[in-house]
Amino acid sequence: MAADRSTQTGPGAPATTRARGRRRASHSLDTVLGEAIAILDEAGEPALTFRALAARLGGGVASIYWYVSSRDELLERVTEEVMSQVLAATEPLTRGPDPIDNVRALALALFDEFVRRPWFGQLMLRNNGLQPNQMLMFDRLGQQLMRLDLTPRQRFHAVSSIVSYVVGVAVDLAEPPPREFVESGMEPGEFLAMYADRWRALDDREYPFAQQVADEFATHDDLEVFRSGLDLLLAGLRLQAGPGPAS
Repeated sequence: MAADRSTQTGPGAPATTRARGRRRASHSLDTVLGEAIAILDEAGEPALTFRALAARLGGGVASIYWYVSSRDELLERVTEEVMSQVLAATEPLTRGPDPIDNVRALALALFDEFVRRPWFGQLMLRNNGLQPNQMLMFDRLGQQLMRLDLTPRQRFHAVSSIVSYVVGVAVDLAEPPPREFVESGMEPGEFLAMYADRWRALDDREYPFAQQVADEFATHDDLEVFRSGLDLLLAGLRLQAGPGPAS
């Protein structure tokens, strides 16, 4: 969670040295993070510069250094702040009687946040695995699997696979549409139908699967495909875990 570092300073300098001869910035770390998140939500990571953030805050660029020492630290802090909000919102999802159903609900909630905030998933992919709130989410998923008759290795593999799948699909969906689609001027359904026609035109002796699923491809929904894939992962986990929770 965000904590006010108003008494801290930039790299290597004591607070008394930094403060001498000028007034402390009037905004708080919570305000800095909130405005940074707003910029990221509106325009993505490239738009988040100290100059743009200072303009939103109504102060100078130097005032931001009261709270973070670099842009990398700022990105890490906003990622942690959003994850803290996700942790708070999803805590009730951990209370159900079926741990695999709970994991599914947590995964879907996390995915929805990544889709809503593409920058969030992209930054998570770059983290070093030591951010406290991100570790809490990883642990929260794992605690559900501790209720099942699985080995530590099975639990680790399961949670790692689920997180990788959720983040990876969300980041992929956040990618810009293909150039061919943008330049075509077509609606999404028209573009999919065009590609399905290309699949149907393939030699059915070499591409029998593509022939069989062309109609499905023409009308598929990416979110439905994601949920289906998640359910496949969880069905395998349920089979691996056996009939009941660990004693």
